[in-house]
Amino acid sequence: MSRQNYIFTSESVSEGHPDKVCDRISDAVLDAMLTEEAAARVGCETFATTNCVVIGGEIGLSDQTRLHQMMDRIEDIARDCVRDIGYEQDKFHWQTMEVQNRLHEQSAHIWQGVSKDGAGDQGIMFGYAVDETPELMPAPIQYSHAILRRLAEARKSGAEPTLLPDAKSQLSVRYEGGRPVEVTQLVLSTQHAHESQTSDDIRAIVEPYIREVLPEGWLTERTQWHVNPTGVFVIGGPDGDAGLTGRKIIVDTYGGAAPHGGGAFSGKDPSKVDRSAAYAARYLAKNVVAAGLARRCSIQIAYAIGVAAPLSIYADTYGTSTVDEAAIERAIERSMDLTPLGIRTHLDLNRPIYSRTAAYGHFGRAPEADGGFSWERTDLTETLKKNV
Repeated sequence: MSRQNYIFTSESVSEGHPDKVCDRISDAVLDAMLTEEAAARVGCETFATTNCVVIGGEIGLSDQTRLHQMMDRIEDIARDCVRDIGYEQDKFHWQTMEVQNRLHEQSAHIWQGVSKDGAGDQGIMFGYAVDETPELMPAPIQYSHAILRRLAEARKSGAEPTLLPDAKSQLSVRYEGGRPVEVTQLVLSTQHAHESQTSDDIRAIVEPYIREVLPEGWLTERTQWHVNPTGVFVIGGPDGDAGLTGRKIIVDTYGGAAPHGGGAFSGKDPSKVDRSAAYAARYLAKNVVAAGLARRCSIQIAYAIGVAAPLSIYADTYGTSTVDEAAIERAIERSMDLTPLGIRTHLDLNRPIYSRTAAYGHFGRAPEADGGFSWERTDLTETLKKNV
């Protein structure tokens, strides 16, 4: 039986974190390509440092003329992302930063494997769900995201003009009887405008927003606060620390509460199972929990390059299931086509919905009317129950 009383910690980072700036640019390039063609192929990586952004990787469209036209748009896409995030610093400014475009056409050898609907690469992907929050997400990562999202809203609205884009949060949550009950440690570091602002000054700004998003009773007199614990945090973003696409895979998923296959998401089109199969695995795990088949569920799916059908499906319910785990695995096989084409079709992934995933987590978000976060739907519950 799993432990019932413990403390678990997860972190999140804001959209202005250097790595998240890069994720955003990579996903914006992907969205632009998918707007041109639903079958676009993209593997886009971004690197950011002081006053410089470098974009590389592979892209592909069926029409070479349109592909060349897209190449001319890459610099503007990058600048628009940095402007929206809010960087107008002396050494990282959306108008004055250097943008280097090193993208090139996708390898024909990769194209041939994917175009016949094989997987774009080998690998293992995991999905996870747990009934400790309304979103069926682990509480520490879900609320770490919520804090930073709320602070970003306050910054962008003008309500908190001295908050700047770069920020990190971390929550240590105490579990009792397997349920989250209290925040024992709260860490919040946020970039700010003036060197004269102290840690106490920053806490006075952020504390009302933090209290607004955390469940009632989770902050107690025992909670230890660490707000800007190193003091001044004026130099931030890629000027303070270089950024790179794909370096925040645990922030992007379950905050360390579940296994991870190792593949990053941002900048990858949905023909790449690193992304689409991880979304499918979350969708399946969430529907298993929503269907009442388990209180906690992890799903692993494995693929081989050029092969359409998954090699294996594995379910782990950590002793919380109401049915045999092998029955859940069989129900998954019967309920959803897990070939790369089947996943893209079922979740309608060939559309420009990815820039919005680049910060504050790919999971635990509300499904959107245009198909964004379709993998967060719980519309497969009855099918799963029928197929168990």
